[in-house]
Amino acid sequence: MLTFSKELRALNEPIARKANAEDKCKGRFWEGKFKSQALLDETAVLACMAYVDLNPIRVKIAKTPDTSDFTSIQRRIKSAMKGEQPSSLLPFVGDERKDMTKGLTFNAKDYLQLVDDAGRIIRSDKRGAITQNSQQLLDRLNIPQENWLKITSEFTKLFKGAVGTLQELDAYCEHSERKRRQGAANCRRWLDSAQ
Repeated sequence: MLTFSKELRALNEPIARKANAEDKCKGRFWEGKFKSQALLDETAVLACMAYVDLNPIRVKIAKTPDTSDFTSIQRRIKSAMKGEQPSSLLPFVGDERKDMTKGLTFNAKDYLQLVDDAGRIIRSDKRGAITQNSQQLLDRLNIPQENWLKITSEFTKLFKGAVGTLQELDAYCEHSERKRRQGAANCRRWLDSAQ
């Protein structure tokens, strides 16, 4: 039986060889630019999603989420305009109290609004503000507005390991038999600050 890392290496090797041939270079294809992080709760998932969805706006490739080519937010917006959700992405299923199928327990419309609000704030050429609906979602997540803007602007600088509330981080470390809680200070500061 192959381990996951061997399977991943077998998958990546042909891609790396082709990319190196196209770029006329040698070496590891991924070279540390890419990593995976354990997102331990829905707050961490939502914050990471928003960070990635806002990347084109932050680097001034796009002015708005709907003009951010090749992003999941653009696909979600196009689907939402048809009253749908993209079938290739994890759906927003709504109310967390209902017994629902697998998906994010937020409303897609609320997420789209929250990303749009944050995008308007981080743009230097626009004046933006968090709307009342977005503030209600942030209140539900127990994240102050300032923290949300910091997280969605600097996610990869703030979090190097597993991301979530301290309670989730403790459970993760216990489950994975880790003695140190890497990144606990930033998880406490940015995700647990209102609790």
